[in-house]
Amino acid sequence: MLERLRYRLRYISGTDIALWIVAALLLTMIVVGSYNILTEGRYTGRQWLDFVISGLAQGSIYALIALGYTMVYGILFMINFAHGEVFMSGPFTAYFLAEYLKQKGMFQSHPLLALLLVMLLSMLVSTVIAVSLERLAYRPLRGAPRLVPLITAIGASFFLQYTFRGLYTPGFKAYPEVEPLKGTWVFFPNSLHLEIERMLIAVFVSSVLLLILLYAFVQFTKTGRAIRAVAEDQQAAALMGVDVDHTISVTFAVGGAAAGAAGVFYALMFRQVNYFMGFFPGLKAFTAAVLGGIGNLPGAMLGGLFLGVFESVGPSLFLEGLGVPAAYQLKDAIAFTMLVLFLIFRPTGILGERLAKRA
Repeated sequence: MLERLRYRLRYISGTDIALWIVAALLLTMIVVGSYNILTEGRYTGRQWLDFVISGLAQGSIYALIALGYTMVYGILFMINFAHGEVFMSGPFTAYFLAEYLKQKGMFQSHPLLALLLVMLLSMLVSTVIAVSLERLAYRPLRGAPRLVPLITAIGASFFLQYTFRGLYTPGFKAYPEVEPLKGTWVFFPNSLHLEIERMLIAVFVSSVLLLILLYAFVQFTKTGRAIRAVAEDQQAAALMGVDVDHTISVTFAVGGAAAGAAGVFYALMFRQVNYFMGFFPGLKAFTAAVLGGIGNLPGAMLGGLFLGVFESVGPSLFLEGLGVPAAYQLKDAIAFTMLVLFLIFRPTGILGERLAKRA
């Protein structure tokens, strides 16, 4: 046993030691901050529940965006860093339809139909952008070294940002309110009297339903089987009669449609869109995909929900107990800290076993 321990210690590098020291410090800060805030009783159980519900709603949006990252990586082994702009393009374009329908009074007379039309346009635009990116930017580079399409994706991201900035102006656009989604719903009025915002419930339920439909599409349809076959082995799939180029285009289309829907949910929650709105949600969604296990669909869904909850609960639970001022402004730091910790202890992500076996 001692010999085995000496053997392992011999191959531990200074980088490994530094990572474990960082992990220990972060975990200590998390434990101390959580202990302080919980013993002070600064927040009630109802407030903690509100944090969790808000985090689940936002996390479900991250999960929808993360599907695009993880599906493209699973089939091409590349990170589509322009996916955040695919997410932006749909709701930013659909804003003009939303504003037109608002002026015509449709958001007052038929709000759900108006919202459905806005979402369909957003999904259509994001799908067209995603498929165009694959056809024009990525397909010609399919046989190139991995660094080349990665740089191309970053360039495409900037190109889309500034194209939409020029088309739609750099200012913020305010989405109209949807009357049925205003206010709260009361659950258990005689006991807990739990009030939850209708918007959060609608976003979470709609996102989860879309996630289930997308997962079912990939798992149980002929096109989904083709996607999984190409992800396993493109040459073998081609020999079995699968149209590889078409299947890859469909993969980008599915990811784009999910991002377009997520963009409308995001616009409804935060009530505004602009040309730069895809950067941070796209980065968070990529973090969620890595957290869940890049290339793993259930992992991307779980990673998005997990990240959303930690981002919502973390500032109050971890940072306020350490005396950090304006803790909520550091919610992005919480998200990336969680990623660092998970990658230290589990480099393949939460559900990364399937990817690890395939790789």
